[in-house]
Parts: sequence; C-alpha cells; structure tokens
Amino acid sequence: MSKAWSDNDPIETKEWLDALASLVKYEGKERAQFVLQKLLEEAQKQGVESGISQLITPYVNTITPDNQPAYPGNLELEAAIEALIRWNAIAMVIKAKNGAGGIGGHLSSFASIATLYEVGMNHFFRGATKDNPGDLVYFQGHSSEGNYARAYLEGRLTEKHLTNFRQEVDDEGLSSYPHPWLMPKFWQFATVSLGLGLLQGVYQARFLKYLDNRGLLPAGDRRVWVFCGDGEMDEPESIAGLALAGRENLNNLIYVVNCNLQRLDGLVRGNGKIVQELEGIFRGAGWNVIKVLWDSRWDNLFAKDKSGALLKRLTECVDGDLQTAYVRGGAYTREFLFNTDELKALVADLSDEDLGRLHRGAHDPVKIYAAYAAAIQHKDKPTVILTQGVKGFGLGTTTAEGRNIAHNSLDMSEEELKVFRDRFKLPLTDKELTSLSFIKPKNDSAEMQYLHGQREKLGGYLPARQVVSQPLAVPALSAFDAILQGSADRTMSTTMVLGRILNVLLKDKTVGPRLVPIFSDEVRTFGLEALFRQVGIYSPVGQLYTPEDKEQFLYYHEAKNGQVLEEGITEAGCMSS
Repeated sequence: MSKAWSDNDPIETKEWLDALASLVKYEGKERAQFVLQKLLEEAQKQGVESGISQLITPYVNTITPDNQPAYPGNLELEAAIEALIRWNAIAMVIKAKNGAGGIGGHLSSFASIATLYEVGMNHFFRGATKDNPGDLVYFQGHSSEGNYARAYLEGRLTEKHLTNFRQEVDDEGLSSYPHPWLMPKFWQFATVSLGLGLLQGVYQARFLKYLDNRGLLPAGDRRVWVFCGDGEMDEPESIAGLALAGRENLNNLIYVVNCNLQRLDGLVRGNGKIVQELEGIFRGAGWNVIKVLWDSRWDNLFAKDKSGALLKRLTECVDGDLQTAYVRGGAYTREFLFNTDELKALVADLSDEDLGRLHRGAHDPVKIYAAYAAAIQHKDKPTVILTQGVKGFGLGTTTAEGRNIAHNSLDMSEEELKVFRDRFKLPLTDKELTSLSFIKPKNDSAEMQYLHGQREKLGGYLPARQVVSQPLAVPALSAFDAILQGSADRTMSTTMVLGRILNVLLKDKTVGPRLVPIFSDEVRTFGLEALFRQVGIYSPVGQLYTPEDKEQFLYYHEAKNGQVLEEGITEAGCMSS
C-alpha cells in the first residue's frame, strides 16, 4: 500500500465511516448514494483524484443479506429435482458418446449453470398463455443437455430422445444446440452463433418496445432473459449491443452472465478479475449491475469482518488464484486466502471441510432468487446479473470441477459416478449407476407434483416454440402494374425499383403497417430517403432536436412510432433485427 493511501488518522477515518453508516441507517441508501456522488463531484472540482473507478463496486454480493426477500419455494424439493436433472444430463451425454462413437458433448457447462436455470424455471420464466405471450429466454447453447433433461421429467421428451442426443436426423433425436429449424416446436432461438445469440437478445428486447410504440403489440411486462458464460463475452458481438440497450433504456432485458472464470481451454482472465471487468463495461453502457459472487455460507464471515480485511483479500486475488484455491480445497484455502493473523482468526472456528464448502453464488438458490427478484423490479435500465460459479460444479475436482480441462471432460469413472450420486443423494443402485439409467419419478411423487405445479403457475413449459399467426390479405399483383411494365427506355436501378415496390406495400392498409424496413445506415445511398418522410425512423423518444434539413421535403424525420429501423453502421445489428 502506498503512503498516499495509508491511514494517518484512523480516528478521523472512523468518524467518516460512522457518518456514512448513520446516513444509510436513518436516511436510506439512495440518500447515501446522492451524498457520495456530490462528494466525488466536489473532490473532482478541487483537483482531488478519488483513486477509484465509479464503474466498479466492491467484490461482494450487491444485495446484502438483510435486503434478501424470503425464498418462496421448497428448497429441499427444488434441490432434489435439480439433482435428477443434473444426473439425466450426465447420463445423456455419456450414453451418446458410448453408443455412437464420435459423438461429442460435454458435462461441465450445464453443471455450472443448473441452479441459475432452476430458480428461473421454478419462479420467474413465464410461459405463453392466452392472456400473456410469455417471456423470451435465450438459453446458453452449450448447456442444452440440461434443457433436454428437464423436458424429459416434464414428459415432453422421451427416453429415446435422450438416448439419441446429437443424433437428430431421424426425428427421434435431439440437436446438439438450440436449433429452431431442427426442433421447431421446442427451441425458440439459436444461441450458439459466435456471439449473435447475445446480440439478438438485445434487438429482441428493443423490437418488443418497437411493436408497442407502433401500436402493434403491447409490451406489457414481458421480459427477455439472455444466458451466457463469461468466456462468450470475448466475442465482439456479445458486447456490440450493450450501448443500444442502455441508450434505449431496455428495462425488459435481463442478462445473466455465468462467470465460472473459464473458457473452453482455461481461464478467461487468470491474471485479472473478469467480473470486475464486465461490471465496468456494463455500467459504462448504462446498465443496472447486480453481482452474485458468494453463497450464503460467506454471510457470517463478511458480518464478522469489521475491518474489511476479507473483502480486501478477495479483491486483490486474481481469478487464477481463486480457481486454484477452489480446486485444492479447504486446507490450501486456509493458508492461501486467509493469509494473515486477522484473517486466520476469522475462520479459526471452521474446519478445512467447512472452508471447502464455501461455495460461489451461482450455486445458491437463495442468492439467485434475490438477484432475479431485484432485476424484474428494476424499471429504469436493462439489468445484468454477474454470477460467479464453478465450471463442472458437482462433478468432483478429480474429474473436472473448477479445472482447466473441464470443458473437455466427456466421461466419468465408476468411482466418480458414485461420488456424484452420494453428493446429490440420487436414488440409484450401483447397477443403475453404471448402466447410466435415466431417473424419472412417478407422477404422484412430491418432486413431480412440485415440478409440474410450478410451471403451471408460470403459464407452461419452456423452452417451447408456439407459432400463432393469422392470414393477411396481400395486395393483388395488379397493384404493381406500373412496376411490372418496366422502365422502357429509361434506365432504372434495382434499388429504385425496390423503393417503388416498398411504396406500394407501405400504402396497403393491411400489409403496410406490418412492413419493417431495416437499414445499416445507407438509406440515402440507395435513394430510399423518401421513407424518412413517408413512415419515419423509429426512435423510442421521438425527435428531441430540430434537424438541419428540416426545410427539405425529405428531411431526417425520427418518431416514436417510426417504422424504419435505421440501425447505423452495424451489419450484425441489422441481421439481429
């Protein structure tokens, strides 16, 4: 620590901290936030550098234990259901590998994200009903086996489907990844597409607002959930739409980034902290950020840590060190993480086994529920939930859990399967275990009753693709007579012809309002600027300025109910639209 940051007057420091604590207690967090902001602004005016980035918050859960809502579900039953889904996903992948040589598939991605899905499935993700079109969920593509395993319990897929994982060509198998063409009644969105799945999530949320502002379909409280891993955030397209979401205040959009600290071959930012990096990116783009880093077992330690020594230590540890400590277990964690007398005293009453059970927030349904509940209540901005988990969670550190080889783990030994069974209390005999038998409790079991009951409350099963369409009366071919006659001796470009076709279609009372012209900032280049005046450019706030070409007939006209999506210079954005 540099001399500039050393505490020369701890009594004065305590007075400031006590004043802040009193402000939070008696006037609330919003007032405290306001006062802190004013202090920072005044410090900046007087040339005092704060030395911190306001885009990054401490390396701790955003929602404190005293602000967590009560969990509304049956945690014991939910854990039992999740264990069944975890097992069926493992059995499916290994069976496919053993039964059809060369079949790929991996065990670790879904193992990391399972609890994040289950809390959503049991309490948040709404299916489509007659009265509500339901939420739109972009599931992480590399975790598709988890979706299949749950759908099997729900009775929507058969054992034969699961046995034919990644063998979908004969209609009784399952596609490797979410694929609406191959499974048109199941998957809503293709999400394994080099970052385009995440980008499409942004444009999907924006399109719901577009439909609402144009009076075509009320947005209501419909939400778009987008799940991805921190490794996927390396794709340029993954972050390409973040500024758009923040700029247009897409409060119907919720990203959940599973920060298990790993990509396919190793760590994402072994020499840094990916959660903090992503927080700065999202906050800078105008998002609300919620961090879920540590599970409930850490709460008591943070409460006992009056000096902030534990938070300081966790903040200074790079991701590579945190991952090593997790894999090597409690004894190593005690020596490495709790490396001062003060920190050792903090965990003196905990055994090495206790320290090994200090897990990350992505595997704690109570912490996840609190984050999801806060996200849907936030009304001003899009929200990202940065959850910290472990790749291969539950598979055992001898197999894959937390290890660099996690993504390439495609099999488990008999002993490893037994450890998994015991850890998740699965009702499997040794014979059923080694034969990789799928588990499906009887319909009248408590687990199945709960599973179906929760989805019934939420409107139905997901993922599911329901196509509801009504026929439209299209213009007669005679409406295009002037165009079909050709241009005679006059030269006419193909884009000019396109403009004339669009003009006919836009004037049609039925088809016209449903036509959505999408451009990558080249409307004038193609000579189609008549659309500016005819139907306007979509803007959620209208036009807050007077355009310099206002006096021209074809001036640059933006409107809240504008029809043209003028996307700017982004071909990927236009594809997503």
